[in-house]
Amino acid sequence: MKHHRMQLPREVLVGDGTIKSVGEIALRLGFTKSALIVAGQKTYGVAGKTVKELLEQEGLEVNIFLVGSSTIEDVAAVEEKIRVLKPQVVFGVGGGTKIDVAKLSAAHQEIPFISVPTTASHDGIASPLSSIKGFEKPYSVMAQAPIAIIADTNIISQAPWRLAVSGCGDVIAKFTAVRDWKLAHEETNEYYGGYAASLALMSAKLVMENADSIKRENEEGLRVLIEALISCGVSMSIAGSSRPCSGSEHLFSHALEMIKPNHSLHGERCGVGTIIMAHLHRANWKRIKDTLKKLGAPTNAKDLGIENEDLMRALELAGTIRRERYTILNKSTLNHDACKRLVKVTEVIAK
Repeated sequence: MKHHRMQLPREVLVGDGTIKSVGEIALRLGFTKSALIVAGQKTYGVAGKTVKELLEQEGLEVNIFLVGSSTIEDVAAVEEKIRVLKPQVVFGVGGGTKIDVAKLSAAHQEIPFISVPTTASHDGIASPLSSIKGFEKPYSVMAQAPIAIIADTNIISQAPWRLAVSGCGDVIAKFTAVRDWKLAHEETNEYYGGYAASLALMSAKLVMENADSIKRENEEGLRVLIEALISCGVSMSIAGSSRPCSGSEHLFSHALEMIKPNHSLHGERCGVGTIIMAHLHRANWKRIKDTLKKLGAPTNAKDLGIENEDLMRALELAGTIRRERYTILNKSTLNHDACKRLVKVTEVIAK
């Protein structure tokens, strides 16, 4: 078995008003001189400005870099800023894209990164991987785990609720991701980490069990989701890869994004993919579908804002996205007719 490095957060704060602790956390981690905040135009106003003021109150010199997307060019621009300013730490303040850019650029420049999410849309807020556009491959690349995560439930609850629902879909996807990982171990002798797998699976179960309480007005339910997303990120750090959190359902999501870009959110696509792949795994796909419905998440092509044909094409394409990653798609003969039967029985095509 190859060695892999486990990077785990040293500080994790989740709850109402935790952003007020940002200065204290920075000092406790030894960041007393300088910081660079990477944010978007909106997220700077939502939380970035507060982070800047709190750090400056503790005597740090703070610079801002605003990004509009998550491309290789954005990462290169932030890296250049890091080389010029030489900050002790980079703060990623925002949703997935801003955090991914901050995470990867800091990793390339070998300085620590702190995650301050303003949404709970996917597990990137705590994972060691970044999803950046412009690489040859459509999936995530290894970066580094955040040294600290400061998730303020009050701030996150004010984001469009659709983003939190997407986060639920991304967590529930671990049901099939873990099954795919175990299957790869059985079929190809790929490394399988039982602890990392259990952590990811527990996160999915917690979201499923608490689906009734995960609502905008329920701080406790939102906390369950955020902690589940963080646990998923930690499971990837322990595994040394995205294996416990990304399987055939993510390949379906990537395929659908290639066919119909910007039509849906990552976690929304993963949720629908999980329904399909759970059926292939002979797992309880109906319970997954019912839970997604309860959360208000998409469960079919119409909900995703796509045509039935788009979903069919994505399902046929999914198995070709990442050939080195063994999943249930490698074990299933999914020609056009088989795909058609599968989407009909799971009712993921709109009637």
